[in-house]
Amino acid sequence: MAVRALRAGGVAFEPHLYAWEAHGGTGASAEALGVDEHAVIKTLIFEDEARRPLCVLMHGDREVSAKQLARVVGVKTVGPCTPQVADRHSGYQVGGTSPFGLRHAMPVYMERSILGLARIYINGGARGFLVAIDPADAQKLLSPTLVDVAV
Repeated sequence: MAVRALRAGGVAFEPHLYAWEAHGGTGASAEALGVDEHAVIKTLIFEDEARRPLCVLMHGDREVSAKQLARVVGVKTVGPCTPQVADRHSGYQVGGTSPFGLRHAMPVYMERSILGLARIYINGGARGFLVAIDPADAQKLLSPTLVDVAV
């Protein structure tokens, strides 16, 4: 679904396959591809207190401040979903979640500093599959709200 969405959006991307490790996270994928973990972008599915999903794009070497994100979104609380709930919202398996071609439409929030990178490596919709793209193309395709919620 992600690759189809990228192609439909006219986004040039480079596919990168690597041996996915359970609990390896962005550190393992950055090492496998020989890139800086800061340029590997995590796609995280959060929910607010009303269980409404939201997608957060964050640098691999940073965490999301749920408190700051809730303030930006204008809700009391937000938090990461359980893997099963995240899979249901996104249509992807955790570890292979892509912001492109999500099963259910949801707001997307992107850490502002991601746009300062020359190239990002973001999930292409499967475990062990990242795509390298220009962050401006991700912005064009996703129309995310830019946020400063990294810790």
